[in-house]
Amino acid sequence: MRHFDLAPLYRATVGFDQIADMMDRVLASDVAQPSYPPYNIEKTADDAYRISIAVAGFADEDLSVEVKDHALVVSAKKSDEGEGRSYLHRGIATRAFERRFTLADHVRVEGATHENGMLHIDLRREIPEALKPRRIAIARPQRTQAIEKDVVDSKSVN
Repeated sequence: MRHFDLAPLYRATVGFDQIADMMDRVLASDVAQPSYPPYNIEKTADDAYRISIAVAGFADEDLSVEVKDHALVVSAKKSDEGEGRSYLHRGIATRAFERRFTLADHVRVEGATHENGMLHIDLRREIPEALKPRRIAIARPQRTQAIEKDVVDSKSVN
């Protein structure tokens, strides 16, 4: 894999360390990303998203969803309840996993639901009022005061 030097980016920008760090992390990972468990990311509205993860075989208490350091971390560990069972074929994978999703600024996790073997995590992007575009009114200059002053001065001279 090619190695990109991001040093010029660090020198020429101020306040973009998170972007540079994220690019550095992505480009530096030589290990292929794990494909278990499979997941979907869908856009449900203009500022709303849903991550759906296939977690067949896991109960609610086996799953963990948490947000830390601008990342959504979903993990699962199956409790040892089937030790006495003897399987002829075991095709449903219930191995432990940890899945990380990097969250953009102002993205908040609204909640998570677990139904029919799917874990749904709802996200919403909330842009603060200070960052939203706003229209600036253009004021007209106050010319009436200057005209009135000239009128008063001309009367006082007569």
